Amino acid sequence: MPQALPVQPPAEFLTPTAMKYPFIPAALTTVLLAFPAFQFSVSAAETEPPVVTPGVNGAPPSDAIVLFDGKDLSAWKSEAGGAPGWKIENGYAQVSGGGIMTREEFGPIQLHLEWASPAEVKGDGQGRGNSGVYFQGRYEIQVLDSYQNKTYFNGQAGSFYGHNAPLVNASRKPGEWQTYDIIFHPPTTGADGKTIPGSFTVLHNGVLVQDHIPVNGDATTAAKFTGTTPKGPLLLQDHGNPVRYRNIWVRKLN
Repeated sequence: MPQALPVQPPAEFLTPTAMKYPFIPAALTTVLLAFPAFQFSVSAAETEPPVVTPGVNGAPPSDAIVLFDGKDLSAWKSEAGGAPGWKIENGYAQVSGGGIMTREEFGPIQLHLEWASPAEVKGDGQGRGNSGVYFQGRYEIQVLDSYQNKTYFNGQAGSFYGHNAPLVNASRKPGEWQTYDIIFHPPTTGADGKTIPGSFTVLHNGVLVQDHIPVNGDATTAAKFTGTTPKGPLLLQDHGNPVRYRNIWVRKLN
C-alpha cells in the first residue's frame, strides 16, 4: 500500500518556525524550540554570508590580498628590511640573496602559493630544493624536493617542520610547479598567560597533507622570530637552493 504523505495544516495554524521550516511538523517545532541549540541554529541562519567571487585555475578570489603576481615584489622586503634581491622573470621569483618577508603582518589566513624546485637535481635529503614558508616568521611549512628523495619524515615537503610529517607525499617531479593551499590560525595567549594552540591545515597539490594539526607556539628551528603574537609577517626562506615561487595570495580570516 502506498505510504500516506503528511498533510500540511493551513498557514494560520503554523508557528513562525514551522512556516520558515515547513518540512518540520508543527508539533515538533514546539519541542525543538525549548532547546537553545536549535534556537541558535535558526538565529545563525539569519545572517547572510558575504559574496566572494572565486578565482579560476588558482587565481585569487575577489577578497584576496595579492602578494606576488609575477611582476614585482613590492609587497615584500628583505629580512634586513631593504628591497628583495630575488630574480624575477617569466612570472616567477627565484630565491637568491637571503629570505624575504611581507611588509604587511597577518593573523589567521588562507594562503595560496605555487613553487618549483630546480629541474636539475643536485644534492639529496635537505640539500635538494630546500626552502620554507614561515607563518608569522615563526612556524614553517617545509618546501623541499621530496620526489624520490629520502629525508626525515617531519622535514619533507608539506611537513610542519620538526613537528608533523605530512599524511602522504604528494610531491611532483623536480622542476614541475606545485601548489600549497594552507589555512593557518596562530596560537594565542589566554588570560591566564598560557598558550592556546593554533592550527595548520595544508593541501599539497590539492591533496590533504596536514589535517588541522596544533600549533603550540614553539617557533620552528631557524625561525626569525619567537613567541606568540596576534600578527606577523609571512616569510619565504633562502636555504641556498634556487627555488622558484609564483601566484602568492592570502585571505584574512578574521
